[in-house]
Amino acid sequence: MKADKDRVSHSLKIARGQLDGILRMVEEDRYCVDVSNQLQATISLLKNVNREIIRAHIRGCVREGLQTDAPNPKLEEALQLLEKLIT
Repeated sequence: MKADKDRVSHSLKIARGQLDGILRMVEEDRYCVDVSNQLQATISLLKNVNREIIRAHIRGCVREGLQTDAPNPKLEEALQLLEKLIT
C-alpha cells in the first residue's frame, strides 16, 4: 500500500472507536438523531480514508504502470474504484 500507513491506521482506529460508541448508543436506546449524526461522522471519516488510499494508489501504482508500454491493469483497477465512489 502506498498510502501513509500510520495515518490510515490511526484514522481507522478512530472509526472503530466511533463504531463501538455507536453500538453502545443503540444498546442504550439513545435518540435516533444522535445515533444518525454519529453514523454520518463515521461514514465521512471512512470516505476520507478511502479517498486517501485511492489517491496514493493513483500517484504510486498507476503512475508506475503508465511508465511502460504494457497493458495497465492498475489503471483499470483505479477506474473501477472511482466508479464505486461515484455510485
